[in-house]
Amino acid sequence: MQRSEITQRLNRHLQALTGPRDPYLASGRYQLAQQYIRSALSEWGQVKAQRFLVRGREHINWSLDLAGDQSQLAPILVGAHYDTVPGSPGADDNASGVAVMLVLAELLADKASTNRPHRPIHLVAFDLEEYGLVGSTTCAQTWRQAQRPIHLMLSLEMLGYFSAAPHSQQYPLDLLRRIYPNTGDFIALIGNGPTIPKMMSMKRCLQRAGAPCQWLPVVNRGRQIPDTRRSDHAPFWDADYPAVLVTDTAHLRNPHYHTASDRIETLNIEAMAKITQGLAASLCRM
Repeated sequence: MQRSEITQRLNRHLQALTGPRDPYLASGRYQLAQQYIRSALSEWGQVKAQRFLVRGREHINWSLDLAGDQSQLAPILVGAHYDTVPGSPGADDNASGVAVMLVLAELLADKASTNRPHRPIHLVAFDLEEYGLVGSTTCAQTWRQAQRPIHLMLSLEMLGYFSAAPHSQQYPLDLLRRIYPNTGDFIALIGNGPTIPKMMSMKRCLQRAGAPCQWLPVVNRGRQIPDTRRSDHAPFWDADYPAVLVTDTAHLRNPHYHTASDRIETLNIEAMAKITQGLAASLCRM
């Protein structure tokens, strides 16, 4: 698929998903997003629902399994949450992550492609991230209790906001400010120890696709830097799985984070297309 086609598909998904998606205060748009995700994933296979109750109400993680060329290998899990905080249309947080996941489903399901994933791919849209990572915690605990192996978990969290302005990128520690760029024009990979070789490989694939990339390894499940735990990869770290957060760094860069101004026009969709291509290539190489 050409990059221009990827850009068009991302834009279509963003247009469909963007809007307040809080399950309690914007339940209409929230339910529309659920059904849109289910419909989009169902184009590439059977979609499964992991249902769980919170506050007496049913919530759903939607998932799709894509077979790899070597089905006996441990799968790669790629996830993105679809809910928002109250009052925010959530274009970057996290319609951007869901949109990239939906295009990845199309790219990786293409049986005519000469670049196919070796490993099975498990795609999952998480519910209730904004209420304490509930959906991803439910998922991670289910996989751990069943003793199911995971080669790598990727959390796609805010992939659309970039800035070339000096000092547009902030960091939670002074040490990081000395090591990493002060311009917010890159995609970040944040992973636990076992993912270091995978992050290095992912960075190469992303850069070949034209997406500047930085990576950060963390120890002790990221507890020394709490900002590294603020998405759906954290429950997988806690369950002792190798997991990587893929992000534009959220509040450390995006001034529209968790506000009513988190809209599509603030996103760089062409940059998102490069990220999508880089991630697809990386997933096929693992």
